[in-house]
Amino acid sequence: MTVKEVKNLEKSTVELTVEVKGEEFKTAVDNAFKKNLSKISVPGFRKGKAPRKVVERLYGEGIFFEDAVNALYPKAYEDAVAEAKLDPVARPEIEITEVDADGFTFKALVTVKPEVNVKAYKGLKATKNVYTVTESEAKAELERLQKQNERTIVVDRESKDGDTVNINFDGSVDGVHFDGGKGENYDLVLGSNSFIPGFEPQLVGKKAGEEVKVEVTFPEDYHAEDLKGKAAIFDCKINEVKETELPELDDEFAKDVSEFDTLADLKKDIKKKIKEGKERQAANELDNALIDALLENTEVEVPDAMVQQKVDTMCGEFEQRLAGSGLNLEMYLQYTGMDMAAFRKGFEEDALKQVKVRLALEKVVAMEGIVVSDEDIDKEYNDIAAAYGMPADQVKMYIPKEDITMDCAVSKAVELIRNNAEVTEEKVAAKKPAAKKPAAKKTAAKKEEKTEE
Repeated sequence: MTVKEVKNLEKSTVELTVEVKGEEFKTAVDNAFKKNLSKISVPGFRKGKAPRKVVERLYGEGIFFEDAVNALYPKAYEDAVAEAKLDPVARPEIEITEVDADGFTFKALVTVKPEVNVKAYKGLKATKNVYTVTESEAKAELERLQKQNERTIVVDRESKDGDTVNINFDGSVDGVHFDGGKGENYDLVLGSNSFIPGFEPQLVGKKAGEEVKVEVTFPEDYHAEDLKGKAAIFDCKINEVKETELPELDDEFAKDVSEFDTLADLKKDIKKKIKEGKERQAANELDNALIDALLENTEVEVPDAMVQQKVDTMCGEFEQRLAGSGLNLEMYLQYTGMDMAAFRKGFEEDALKQVKVRLALEKVVAMEGIVVSDEDIDKEYNDIAAAYGMPADQVKMYIPKEDITMDCAVSKAVELIRNNAEVTEEKVAAKKPAAKKPAAKKTAAKKEEKTEE
């Protein structure tokens, strides 16, 4: 392998001209002949027994050139990249420009990591938010715990808003029953607006055992074409009326929901955890502000290949989150009315920023000569393993050591930037709780539609 030419093009692209000649190519052609001979039929010879010269005379001298080239060019490319001291960031575009009995020549269009100019990373200015913990926040968290531990009890009285009624229902339009209009032992919270508008109010003031004819009209924007705007009747039976009962906020409650013996100690711990959460939030916000300041002092032209690779990663992560919700990407695109191009386009701005941040921080690592210890690497592997609930040795199989090493180095670069920044603290007033809005009415009349939403 010989690198004949290295040509620097625009947008962090390098064109390599590489030549593979001599015995290396001849050996590859001979190997290709041996590999394919059993598949070649030559008149007058048993299959797999024809001499190479006879095969080449019959099918042409270059019959095995393509296989020889395919066998050699990947390693030739890797060796050429190493010799030219390039740092590729994407798959190359390969073009075979010449091939004959002596060997072949190819051109590789290589996208490389761009030059990065970080003009300043020490003394960056940023504001750190200082959050306070209010009594209302602690109270809200305590009420959330209380709500989380509520229990539902069956009551012998007429239903009212906020109650849960267990019902059987069977819907029809013009006397004809329709798909999805029937259900049994369905728990419906009155006032939740989870059924068709007008459905739930007709079940208020009813007792267990009563039968009710609920008359409603499907909305014009209902998802089922054959039901849009249609008047319907639901034959309903009230099986049970249930209400929620909140536990008393006392010492016994504290013992039931926590490791504390008194409500006072539980409140104290809640405030402490809220404070810790806000401190983490403030630290993250400070780092983000410093990163933005770093980008303002960074000059780099990011190749589109790097952005698209990041988009690939982000799309994959989004698909995984969809899968966790029981959806797939095809369903999501159908619901949102997007095509794949528009879907990917939505990630590009964030992907570009993330790539710029990484390049800038890697430049700081190089400028500072940041070194990562084996202990740092092991800790990072163990942290990832703990987060995903898998053995560290298994994580090592998926994430190369060099990637983890750079991740650790980048984290140290962020720490260095933070430690050398000019930070001004600013108290942030607690936000007043937002007024509760009425629940949005849903047009679904089926339990399955709640899941889809």
